Amino acid sequence: MRKLKITELNRLTPEEFKYTKKHRVIAVLDNVRSLHNVGSVFRTADAFCLEAVYLCGITATPPHNEIHKTALGAEDTVEWKYFEDTLYAVRELRERGYVIIAAEQVDKSIMLTSFAPEADKGYALIFGNEVKGVQQQVIDLCDYCIEIPQFGTKHSLNVSVSAGIVLWETVKLLSQKAINRL
Repeated sequence: MRKLKITELNRLTPEEFKYTKKHRVIAVLDNVRSLHNVGSVFRTADAFCLEAVYLCGITATPPHNEIHKTALGAEDTVEWKYFEDTLYAVRELRERGYVIIAAEQVDKSIMLTSFAPEADKGYALIFGNEVKGVQQQVIDLCDYCIEIPQFGTKHSLNVSVSAGIVLWETVKLLSQKAINRL
C-alpha cells in the first residue's frame, strides 16, 4: 500500500462543488457553543455533500478564524443559514417537506442501527448543545429521534463526533437506496 498524494485524491474545486448534486440532508446545530465543533460539522457536510448547515441560537457563524481552523474552507463551500431560534429553522424545514430528526437520547428514540431513511425524502438532522443537548421544545417538533448505540460508561459523545456518525450513516443509507433503485 502507498499513501496517496493530495494531487491524487481527485478533489472537487469549490466551483465544481457548488454545482455538484447534494444529498437532501441538512445538519441543524441547536445552540452549539464550540466554534471547533461548528467547523468540524462544516467539514463533514462538505465531505458528504450535504445540502446545507443551519446554525441556530448561540451557534457562531462564519467568517470566524476558530471555525476555519477545523472547517479548513468548508465554511465557504457548504451553504449555510443562520436562525435566531432553532424552532424557526425547524418550522421552515417542515414547510419544505423535510423529515425532522434530532440526534438525542429520549424515551422513544430509534437506534441508529434501525434507521431506514427513504431515498425520496429530505432529512433535517438536529445536533444539540454540548452540555444540554437538543432543546425539549425542539424535540417536541421532531418526527422522531435517533440515538447512537453506546456500550461504555459514558453515554454521550462530542457533538461533532455524533454529527459525523449520524450524517455518514444517513448519506450511506440514502446512497445505497439510490443505487438499488437503478
